[in-house]
Amino acid sequence: MASTFDSTLSSLGIPRTATTAVADTSKLGERSLDQSDFLSLMTAQLKNQDPFAPVDNTQMVAQMAQFSSVAGISQMNTTLSSLAAKLGGTTSSDALAYVGKTVLTEGGVAYGRAAGGIAGAVELDGDASDVQVQISDAAGQPLKTIDLGQQSAGTVKYDWDGKDADGADAGAGPFTVAVAAVSGNASVVARSLVWAPVESVSMPSSGTPKLQITGIGPVDPSAVRQAG
Repeated sequence: MASTFDSTLSSLGIPRTATTAVADTSKLGERSLDQSDFLSLMTAQLKNQDPFAPVDNTQMVAQMAQFSSVAGISQMNTTLSSLAAKLGGTTSSDALAYVGKTVLTEGGVAYGRAAGGIAGAVELDGDASDVQVQISDAAGQPLKTIDLGQQSAGTVKYDWDGKDADGADAGAGPFTVAVAAVSGNASVVARSLVWAPVESVSMPSSGTPKLQITGIGPVDPSAVRQAG
């Protein structure tokens, strides 16, 4: 049987139930609040305020202004991020401008020049006490090892005349290029950069254009170190 207190609350239209609130854990682990979170907090504040001492109208207007400012800043950040992506991205016309040109990019296959040999570079992530470039034929047989010696971090260029270790003409390739760098007894991260012609450009319906480079395949335009 309900108590007199329960009956009084019921007559006033205020049901008294023994429900247990379940905590919402969906936001646990998040470090920021969005607009919906602010609105939820404001609604909770209105629902749980003291009816005999409600929130002052001036304070309520100030809170609403804060919510509006937060929403505006969030939308502005989204817009600026979109603009930055557009400005920093490669357009189709930018990519098409590479067709027919020779570019320097990361790769391990190079074709000989008309005058013979190849030119390339080694990209070092740190200082090295010794840097070597090994050039092999298409079957993987070593032709020439170029010793670049001690080098600082950055890009180190080399030029091979197209002659093997015995001085014979190595032909037009294709050649495989491998690089190695050490600092004392520790290895240094090194990448092989080769010159290769851009055959065409693929432009997918979504994503960035890709350069089709001879001997290397599809390459993002942002991976091009130099064009000539």
